[in-house]
Amino acid sequence: MEVEIPSQLKHKAQYTRLRRSGFGGQAIPKQSTMASNNTNRYRKLEKVLAVIPARGGSRRIPNKNIRPFAGRPLIAHAIRQACAVSFIDRVVVDTDSERIARIARECGAEVPFLRPRRLATDSVSVNKAILHLLNRLKKEEGFEPDYVVLLQTTSPLREVRDIEACWKLMQKTRADTVLTVAPTHPRLYHLDRKQNLVLANKSAHTSTNIQEWPKAYLLNGCFVYIFNTAAFLKQKVVIMKNTKAVICDKWRSVDVDEPEDFVLAELLYRHQEEIEGKMRKFA
Repeated sequence: MEVEIPSQLKHKAQYTRLRRSGFGGQAIPKQSTMASNNTNRYRKLEKVLAVIPARGGSRRIPNKNIRPFAGRPLIAHAIRQACAVSFIDRVVVDTDSERIARIARECGAEVPFLRPRRLATDSVSVNKAILHLLNRLKKEEGFEPDYVVLLQTTSPLREVRDIEACWKLMQKTRADTVLTVAPTHPRLYHLDRKQNLVLANKSAHTSTNIQEWPKAYLLNGCFVYIFNTAAFLKQKVVIMKNTKAVICDKWRSVDVDEPEDFVLAELLYRHQEEIEGKMRKFA
C-alpha cells in the first residue's frame, strides 16, 4: 500500500532519525510551536516518547490497524496526530507485523524492532508490551524517556488538542498518569448470568432525580494516556494511584473495536466540521 507522507510527518521522521544518531553534526530541525509556553519550559529537560501499539492479529476487524479509514490506513491517523505534537521527541510503533511496520515507517513513525510473538497475543496486556519496549530501548539504544504518550490506533477522532490538554495537566499536577474520559449517564447497569439487570455503579444517591447524582465518566478507549515512566516501571500499570483526567467530547470518543464502531467512526470523521458547527449552536 503506497502512503503519501505529509511534509510535517517527514519532518518528524527526519528529526527522530537524526536524534538517534546524535544528529551527526547536523543542525537540529526546528519543530512546530503548538504547545503552550508552560509546556515549552520543560521541553529541553524531559524526553517524551509516543508509543502506538499495533498488533498484527485482529479477530473482529481483519487487518484493523492498516485498514483504510477515510482514505488512509487507520494507523496513519495516530501517527499523524503524534507527529504534530511539538513536545514529543519520538514516535514509535510497537508491532509484531512486518507489514504494519513498513506502513508505519512510510507514515513517518519509527519501528526500531518488532515485538516478540509471545507478547502479541490477545491475552498479553498493553502493560507488558510497553515494559518490554521500554526495556529494549534502554538496552539497545540507551534511550530512557521521562514520559510516555500512549496512543491507540482505535481512536481516529482524537485531535492534537486532546494530547496537548493532557500534557498541560501533567505538567501542572505532576500526576503519575493523565488520561482522557468522556461523559456518560451516571446510572450504569450490567447483566448478570441470568440476564438480570443489575446496577453497576452502586451509589449512596438513592434519588431517582439524576441531577442529584455525581457526574459520571467512561474511559474513552485509549484516546490519550500520558504517564510518568519512573512511576510506571515501579507500579507496572498505566492507570496508577495518582491518575487525573481530561474530559473530551462524547461524540468523538469512539473506540474502534467492532465493525459497527469502524463504520460509525468513519462517518463522524468525514462530517466533523458539520457536527462541530451544529454543536456550536447549542453553546
